[in-house]
Amino acid sequence: MKLQKTINLHCCPLLLPQLMYQQCLLKELKLKWECEGTLWTAVAHIITGVIGAGVLSLAWSIAQLGWIAGPICMLAFAGVTIVSTYLLCDCYMFPHPEYGPNRVKSYMDAVRFYLGEKQHKVSGVIAQESLYGNNLAYVITSASSIKAIQKSNCYHREGHKAACSYGDTTYMLLFGGVQVVMSQIPDFHNMEWLSVVAAIMSFTYSFIGFGLGFAQVIENGRIQGSITGVPADSVADKLWLVFQALGDIAFAYPYSIILLEIQDTLKSPPPENKTMKTASMIAIFVTTFFYLCCGCFGYAAFGNNTPGNLLTGFGFYEPYWLIDFANACIVLHLVGGYQIFSQPVFAFVERWFTNKFPSSGFVNNFYTIKLPLLPSFQMNPLKICFRTAYVASTTVIAMIFPYFNQVLGVLGALNFWPLAIYFPVEMYFVQKKIQPWTRKWVVLRSFSFFCLLVSIVGLIGSIEGLISAKFG
Repeated sequence: MKLQKTINLHCCPLLLPQLMYQQCLLKELKLKWECEGTLWTAVAHIITGVIGAGVLSLAWSIAQLGWIAGPICMLAFAGVTIVSTYLLCDCYMFPHPEYGPNRVKSYMDAVRFYLGEKQHKVSGVIAQESLYGNNLAYVITSASSIKAIQKSNCYHREGHKAACSYGDTTYMLLFGGVQVVMSQIPDFHNMEWLSVVAAIMSFTYSFIGFGLGFAQVIENGRIQGSITGVPADSVADKLWLVFQALGDIAFAYPYSIILLEIQDTLKSPPPENKTMKTASMIAIFVTTFFYLCCGCFGYAAFGNNTPGNLLTGFGFYEPYWLIDFANACIVLHLVGGYQIFSQPVFAFVERWFTNKFPSSGFVNNFYTIKLPLLPSFQMNPLKICFRTAYVASTTVIAMIFPYFNQVLGVLGALNFWPLAIYFPVEMYFVQKKIQPWTRKWVVLRSFSFFCLLVSIVGLIGSIEGLISAKFG
């Protein structure tokens, strides 16, 4: 093994003095040709980030809400997501949304640039928690899918009444081990292939979930379910379930926290904000179609017995090989989805260390490693240590709280309003210089307040469900 020492000359806008930032901007413009992302790679990135653990809980969510409120809530969340992403897309460049010249490359930097240091610190805590929480949910979901493959094979061999029981711990550790290796991908610019593969997987298992639900409806000969959804023992219990369902839907949609990182991979012309808006519209349309298909046909197939996870809750037993294949696709998709949400965390922490310790070899030096029969690659001590510790922590916490629907509901409700609504609206006000009490200001303020109320009730219901699952 050969080692060759190189130095990282990372350029970091908005964390440098203004003169240095201008120098970085000039250098970036000269190297603009290196950004080769297109409309379709952006769509793949978005679908990879959005269609993940959330889609599997939507049949259960519709079951709690019923045939009228369920689909309406899903369409409403899709509309809210489109509005918030359109606002955020225009915040990538400042002062002009297309020509800049200032370029804001991440959600965190955008909050600092538009809203100041205090808001930046608040958003930083929420943003990193959101990304971390998504990865936590992905560990839980992947373990459930691997376990479902084992159970499906067991039921096929021993019969549907067999006691096929498997734990989660081993599968979570296995997924964590894979992510330790995958986490060494340098950044978003090196992930196009991973996003494309993961997006294909998400399409595949969404189609399978839709197809199995449709086939079950045909076999039943009728559409199950009701207008009011699954009955509960009391009005309070019903409200908790409805609120948790809102939290689960909120988890399934927004991707604001990774939008600017994806937009930064796009080549220009055409302007990045226009390409990103088009990509967002396409991706949200596609995901909403799949969400409605999976959620509605899942509820139509099983009615009041709709499982919390459509493909791992064993509403379906046969064909077992198709169940296995769908769950394998989920796992492959979540391998990519985990990286989509972890790369911004890695970039944020590593930028902070780079600026805090500019002369540290542990932080800034890269080493070229050449192994027999493999191409050479670069490794950095900080990246190896931090990224491995990050993956290990998500794995351990998932092992402590392996509750799929409840964890998704808490994460969705907790992060939906501040990250997808509040900060994008506030940044848009600054970017467009919108004055208080104008028509647009009142409309967006009302929009933000309504979404806050939805987040609050979703969080309350999901926390109650998590406490009941852990201690009930």
